[in-house]
Amino acid sequence: MDRRRFLAAAGSLALAGTARADEQTYRRFHAALARDPALAVYADTVGSQAGAAVVSGRLPRDLEGSFYRNGPGRFELGGERYHHWFDGDGFAQRWTIAGGRVTHQGRFVETRRYLDESAAGQFLYPAFGTWVARRGFRDNDTLNAANTNLLPFNGRVYALWEGGSATEVDPETLATVSVKTWREDLRAMPFSAHPKVDPQGGLWNFGALPGSGGIALYQIGADGQVLRTALIKVPQQAMVHDFVVSSKHLIFMIPPYDLLPGKDKSFAERHAWAERPMRIVVVAKDSLTVRKVFELPPRMVFHFGNAWEDGDCTRFDVVLHEGDVLAELGSLMAGERRAAQSRSEAVQVCLDYGSGQAHVSRLFGDSEFPRVAPQVVGGRHRKLVLLGGAGRLSSVNLVDTDSGKVDGYRFDEGWQVEEHVLVPRRNARSESDAYLVGVAQDLRRGVGVMTVFDAARVSAGPLALARLPYRTPHCFHGNFLSA
Repeated sequence: MDRRRFLAAAGSLALAGTARADEQTYRRFHAALARDPALAVYADTVGSQAGAAVVSGRLPRDLEGSFYRNGPGRFELGGERYHHWFDGDGFAQRWTIAGGRVTHQGRFVETRRYLDESAAGQFLYPAFGTWVARRGFRDNDTLNAANTNLLPFNGRVYALWEGGSATEVDPETLATVSVKTWREDLRAMPFSAHPKVDPQGGLWNFGALPGSGGIALYQIGADGQVLRTALIKVPQQAMVHDFVVSSKHLIFMIPPYDLLPGKDKSFAERHAWAERPMRIVVVAKDSLTVRKVFELPPRMVFHFGNAWEDGDCTRFDVVLHEGDVLAELGSLMAGERRAAQSRSEAVQVCLDYGSGQAHVSRLFGDSEFPRVAPQVVGGRHRKLVLLGGAGRLSSVNLVDTDSGKVDGYRFDEGWQVEEHVLVPRRNARSESDAYLVGVAQDLRRGVGVMTVFDAARVSAGPLALARLPYRTPHCFHGNFLSA
């Protein structure tokens, strides 16, 4: 891939989005928060955090390491409030398990956007769901919120956002180090928040280029060096958040959005739902070219589980949503807990190359945040982690993808559950020979809690709860790095 083609593609994202961050949204949220303290999950965070958790139950002796998490933390500045949950500045968190104790720290990722707006005392730049145009911007990284994932890789830790570069943070202190440029001609290119780490080392990732009809592909070696890049053509492409990899393929699902023109509209506002098929684009790993395009009925998709090859079929797990869910997520910023209009379900998709058809089988109902054990990424797996619930996520589930059996635990009404991940025991013999580690918000007490389950007996409830004396910002994604 030559430099000029990459730079032309990168330039297409500099059209980021009519809404202004405003005082009305700020007032509506705080009025709602006074009536419903549980909305504090979406409240603004000021400053860094550090503290020790009080552990109830039993922490396994062989579970030690760092659980890195990331999500939006700052939604308000200068008396204004963002309009969408995805807009907030990234707040990196590290939960550390060591010597039978759990400690926590969190701090903002000091992106160019964060520093400029902090100095100005007001929002300056366009965000995903809020149009602000007080200052011009140079490239994607001026807008980078670094608010979606925290990835340990090759001895370093990266805060990720899908519209621009990775941002390196210190693994111990979470202090911001620098913007990561994987290669000079990739400077400020979109680098998705969902790279897939190969169990044998290295990672695969992509950068969506909405409005350009292209998706950039990256293969990075275990040493952090770029091995291959490519640019594939994907017309009528808007938001593409995640993908999945098998031993032979990279798979993308293209939700049926039209990306409308709009000089004074945010990126989210430019999305118009279209009742046309959702496309599944299959890219061959060996050539980094499109092998096949399949179609399914119109659905929205955020997150995948895993993919593997099964004869003349590629199978993968994914959570599908009925219709446009972006607006539902945006209403939270005004303190509105709307009843979910769309439904979701976790499914397994079989891409049959012989017939050219995609076949779907149901795995689980309303759910999100699928994860698999790290050692099976790209290969055959039989266990899928899912959070369950419509609207507020309230249960943790381990689904057997062969039998359909669900081993799950439901928290009571006063809890809101965040993503959970499988942490294999040393010398693990199976996918469930692991701990299931995550975070949940105790809404009644207003505090963040680390949860630890035995993955072989999730329904028995948490082995341990590590409760902080303060609320932690609600995170999107993270990864566990064993000590």
